[in-house]
Amino acid sequence: MTAPKPAVYTHGHQESVLRSHRSRTVENSAAYLRERLRPGQAVLDIGCGPGTITADLAELVGPKGRVVAADASAEVLEAAAGYIAGRGLSNVAFEVADVHRLPYAEGEFDVVHAHQVLQHVADPVGALRELRRVTAEGGVVAVRDVDFAATAWYPEVPELDHWLELYRRIARHNGGEPDAGRRLLSWARAAGFTDVTATSSTWTYATPEQRAWWGGLWADRITDSAIARTAVAQGYADEAGLARIAAGWREWAAAGDGWFAMLHGEVLARR
Repeated sequence: MTAPKPAVYTHGHQESVLRSHRSRTVENSAAYLRERLRPGQAVLDIGCGPGTITADLAELVGPKGRVVAADASAEVLEAAAGYIAGRGLSNVAFEVADVHRLPYAEGEFDVVHAHQVLQHVADPVGALRELRRVTAEGGVVAVRDVDFAATAWYPEVPELDHWLELYRRIARHNGGEPDAGRRLLSWARAAGFTDVTATSSTWTYATPEQRAWWGGLWADRITDSAIARTAVAQGYADEAGLARIAAGWREWAAAGDGWFAMLHGEVLARR
């Protein structure tokens, strides 16, 4: 079987990106999975990033459980290993892996978790088939992805409309699907799952502290990240245009009644 052409990770790994990734926990990003976790389980966390969700998973399955933190980037895994060691956890292994060709045995894991992964891969249905393969009978695959087209905010700052249009264009240029959340149920069924529970949840930013953090990281990301470089290289925007979008993010963050929400699709697919 020919491997699909790899998609490009749209965000990159700059500080403005990692600032967001390091905020993720089971509580705010994988609550839909929480009740399926048991002490002693074997868990694969594919696309683990800096390891903050991974560490929570490791605590929840306990010292008799086993967690494999997998990512396509060795550099990212090194940072995750340092973070998890700092949490005093010793039940996590770290491995470079491609979601389309996982180096694990069939049925090796009780739980397979992928957060914000499928939106960035070239073949999400094929990736789900591979996640299904390494899941034990009766185990679950848990995936959660944002749906950028369903993003909503107030006040209606025009530059944020430009941001959304630009981001979705870049993500698709890179081979991904920025509106993955609404597609997860369909993808899971196409991958062969018949017992699928579909839900949704949001990240919402409305307090002054939340707006400063979220607006600030996106103002930085749109001018100094892989997103910015792709936008300029492909002629989708120039540096002046990106600076205007960054200013729009800061305007939104400063609004006393500012509100921003990102919808996420979620599926728990039982093998």
